[in-house]
Order: sequence, then structure tokens, then C-alpha cells
Amino acid sequence: MFKRSFIYLMLMLLVGCSGNADDMGIVARVNGSPIYLSQLEFQYDQFQSDTAGAYVPSVEKLRTEYGDILTELIIQELVVQELNGQDIGITDHDLLKAEEEVRADYPDGAFDQMLIEECIDLKAWRVQLRNYLAMQKFYHQVLRPQIKIDYKEAQEYYREHISDFYLPESLRILVVRGPSREIVERAVEKYLAEKDQVNLATVFGEVETREVVVREGRLSAAWKSALAGVQQGQSSGVLTDRFGFEALVLQERSPAKVLAPAQAYPLVEKALLESKLRDAFAAWLGKAVASAEITVSSHLLPSREGAGDKVSDDADTRHQEEMRDEAARESAQEPTGDSVQDPAQESPQDSSQEPASLPDGVMDDANGTGI
Repeated sequence: MFKRSFIYLMLMLLVGCSGNADDMGIVARVNGSPIYLSQLEFQYDQFQSDTAGAYVPSVEKLRTEYGDILTELIIQELVVQELNGQDIGITDHDLLKAEEEVRADYPDGAFDQMLIEECIDLKAWRVQLRNYLAMQKFYHQVLRPQIKIDYKEAQEYYREHISDFYLPESLRILVVRGPSREIVERAVEKYLAEKDQVNLATVFGEVETREVVVREGRLSAAWKSALAGVQQGQSSGVLTDRFGFEALVLQERSPAKVLAPAQAYPLVEKALLESKLRDAFAAWLGKAVASAEITVSSHLLPSREGAGDKVSDDADTRHQEEMRDEAARESAQEPTGDSVQDPAQESPQDSSQEPASLPDGVMDDANGTGI
């Protein structure tokens, strides 16, 4: 919902460094509330689970990835604190209810077994669940009520993005599959006579049906050929593939069209809402970070080695320039016995004249050599 790189830079500019012995195991503090290394590692392990063992990241890459994750955790903690400040924070009851809903998707004992097999710490998982619930509540109960969508905005968006509401020609097809050509043919005949898709599975136990909507331009070559000349309410012949037999019943052919404003409004409202939510969140986050006291472990801050080298190089350059200026002043004060020559009349190169020698340690601009 926001540009991570921008927020990461903003945080790194505003946070302080922390490296005290009292902060062992703590990678950051947000208004005094700690963010632990275990949270950071938990998130990193979740994001990297698909590529584990594929490569060994460099130290700089690891620091960047940890920095990105830490940014997310800092933002989530700011949101949690904002909700608590408004007395609408995530309660233990909220957390328990959400956890029960997740566990309900697993057979008895399977959720805990999954945690063990995936090496997921339940405590860290619950912290992340709390943060997820906090972000959802923040968007729905804090930001959403602030956003209004005027019908004029919707009209303007519809006109400017009219191509987004163009619907190409599409087909609604009933696919009838079975283990033999004869069974599929009988099932199709019964459907065309009764128009009862559910009854097919009851009468023909081995027949499967599914309804799909596909754009005509995305039909496979086999389907396109089978539906050639087929009218709405008719069926194609029985097709054979390595998975069995199937027939296509053309239920509806929808011509290409542009959605009317009333039909497009839900899509327009969704697009405008997402845009305004992003802007509202960015505005809130900017103020929250500016007024927050955030400290981050110095080990996770961007490397400053390159910057240090540049500062050193700049100092050396300034020192050499100062020595060069001093040498020039001393040379100007020494009498040479030669008359001053107009630079415009000076020959490009006079081999009879030796170049003025420079004091030891001073860079010679002509040849680029130095100390």
C-alpha cells in the first residue's frame, strides 16, 4: 500500500542508533516499545522459506532485507500504538477469535503439527497475527471513515479510464466430462432436455461438470475448433484427450461492450478508495514517524564505509589544494629575473624552460600523480 523504499529512507533519516548492552536481543524501539530480533528473524524466515538454501546472501543484501522487514515491523508497531491511543486496540479476545478461525481450517491437531514441521514459533506467529489484525482495523476503522468519494470524482475517473471498463466478447460454457464417449453424450442430451446441471452428477455418478467464462480470444485451439458454428444452447461434439472425454455446452455468448457508469461504479469506487487510502496512510505515517522516538540497532543501518572513504578522500584533496596554493604564493614572492609574459603570446610549449618544481607531496595537476 506504500512505497517501501521511501518510507525506509524516511525512517533511517529520523531514527537514532542504539547499541547498548541493555538492548541485547532488541533491534529497535518505537516510543520505548521494543522490537525483538526474534520477530525480525521470524519474518525473514517466512519470506525466505521458498528460496532457503538456494543461495547465500551477501552481508549488504542481508542488511537490506532485514532493514526492509524491520521497516514493516516499525510501521506495524506505530499502528498498534495509534489504535491503543484511540482505545480501539487489538484485545486478547480479538486475537483468540482470529486464531480459532485459522485453526478451524485445519483438522484436529493439524495446525500445531504444521507449526512444528515448519519450525514456526507460536508466540512469534501470534505477534504477527496481532499486527495483521491491527493493520486491518486501522484501515477500516481509522482511515476509511475519513475518506469520501464524490460522484463527480467517480464520473471523472470513469471518463479518464474508460478503457479499463471494456469487456471483450466472452463465452459461458458448461464443460461435461466423463470416462467414456457414450456417457458424456447421454449426459449432454439429458442436460439439453432438462437444463439441470446438478441432476447430472446424481444420474451419472462418473460425470463431472463445471461452468467457465472465457474470453473468445483466449480459447484453446481445440475448444475454438469444437465451438465453431455452435449456437447458444447447443453442444459441441465429444472431444478426446489424455484425461478422458468432454463436451462443451455453449450457454451464453456475450458481445464486446463497455460497462455503463452504473455497472462500473463498484470498480470505480474500489479504485478511488485504494488510491485515497494509500494517500491517507502515507500522510498519517509521515506525521507518526516525525513525532515518534525510534531507535534502531546500528548493525541494521545502511553501511557508511563508502561515505567514510569519500570524506577521507575529500579531506586529502583539500589538504593537497592548500599546499598547492601555499607553494604558488611562495613562488610568486621569489624574484626570478624574468619579465612577465602575456599568456596570450606564450608559445604552446618552450623546451628551453623547465617546469616549475613543486614541493614534495604536492599533486601535479598536469600528470595526475601525487603522493
